[in-house]
Amino acid sequence: MLSAFQATAILAFASSVLAAPAQVCNDATYPTQIRLAYSNDRAMAVSWNTKIKMTKPTVAWGPDTHMRDSADSDVSTTYQSSTTWNNHVVIEGLNPDTKYYYSPECGNVTYTFTTARTEGRGTPYQFAMIGDMGTFGPDGLSTTVGKGAANPLAPGDLTTIQSLSARIDDFDLVWHVGDIAYADAWLKEENGGYAAPLNTSDFGMEYEKILNDFYVEIQPISAVKPYMVAVGNHEANCDNGANFTICPQGQLNFTGYRAHWNMPFYKSGGLENFWYSWNHGMVHYITFNTETDFLNAPDQPGGEGVEDAGPFAPFGAQLAWLKADLAAVDRKRTPWVIAAGHRPWYVSTTEYIECQVAFEPLLLEYGVDLVLHGHKHFYERHSAIDNGTAQDLNNPTAPWYIVNGAAGHYDGLDTPTLPLVPTSRDIIVAYGWSLFTVHNCTHLTTEFIASGNNTILDTATLYKDRTCALN
Repeated sequence: MLSAFQATAILAFASSVLAAPAQVCNDATYPTQIRLAYSNDRAMAVSWNTKIKMTKPTVAWGPDTHMRDSADSDVSTTYQSSTTWNNHVVIEGLNPDTKYYYSPECGNVTYTFTTARTEGRGTPYQFAMIGDMGTFGPDGLSTTVGKGAANPLAPGDLTTIQSLSARIDDFDLVWHVGDIAYADAWLKEENGGYAAPLNTSDFGMEYEKILNDFYVEIQPISAVKPYMVAVGNHEANCDNGANFTICPQGQLNFTGYRAHWNMPFYKSGGLENFWYSWNHGMVHYITFNTETDFLNAPDQPGGEGVEDAGPFAPFGAQLAWLKADLAAVDRKRTPWVIAAGHRPWYVSTTEYIECQVAFEPLLLEYGVDLVLHGHKHFYERHSAIDNGTAQDLNNPTAPWYIVNGAAGHYDGLDTPTLPLVPTSRDIIVAYGWSLFTVHNCTHLTTEFIASGNNTILDTATLYKDRTCALN
């Protein structure tokens, strides 16, 4: 049986000439927090928030600024304690790798997006990866931090959002691998004297303020580049997993995460925004869920048992989906397979062995090339690894692992455990993000970009000896 979120998300989306009833436009219907997501190479998901429910969310679009076409849906949804409504529309009938103009209704700004490259398209491109990024400024990371936090920004440093914005033309998409906004840190910030309580009788207000501020802050990126996401532990509940009794119902069980995003699970047979895949040129991308829905997951008593969330599918469903998805990949057309899940199992601090047991066998069996993680607030590039045994990057048979949870949030950066694990090849404790270049069928390069000044602090290239059928 479909969940309410699934049923809402897979409603039939209509594309037509502007024919929907006109929405009364005012401050309450003005679109904010605009964000894109790939649907497939001929469709793009557009999401935005309003202060009230939209009768029929509509997006004007076209190949030029005239935007003579429109797409609409019936999806305008909210949840208990939310101060906004989430509107989701999928624009279909597009051409691959093509620039379009669009504008959500009741807005006065025109944006652009470029659709995904067709599967098998062999032209090189770049994508950005971030992990563990919250707000910046008054309710997040800034040049000051509260009690118990560390590593403030230096005066004059760019934030990760500013760094990404400065290089917006260099990458096709952003992949945020879990821990989005850190709204659940509101009580910790208040207790540390960093944020003043907004209303001690309504614990939902500070959470919603941080959440809304984050989506506004990323809009310069997410309104023009697909912003793909994976779920992290800080999406689970409103209070860092410590005291669920203070959480309003709408701030439990990944509710905000489920409502805000519209990932292409319905195109790939996945589940909501938890696990899904998509193709873009030479790469098959997979997002998996390290928080729920596998044996000893953090939501289960045998795991950390601290999230009080999930499961969202029958036992075994996620791994069955992952196996089927990997088995169906045409490696001649999409030679690169890149997977991302929040918690790492190769890292120089606490390793999440339950995740390794669940996911690593399938990643090895089907020859996944690269695995990306966040969760730990530093950057660590590993070798390719087969069950703990390191391989170099010259045609390895095992996945290459990179951990990058250094995008920045209120609590600052982490300190790796010494000595470093044997598979570690470089580690950097600095705010930053990863830029990947897919050169061709055989070569893929990573660069770690220091957010503060956009300098490159680490780079490495993976080589695979293979022949592909690209165009």
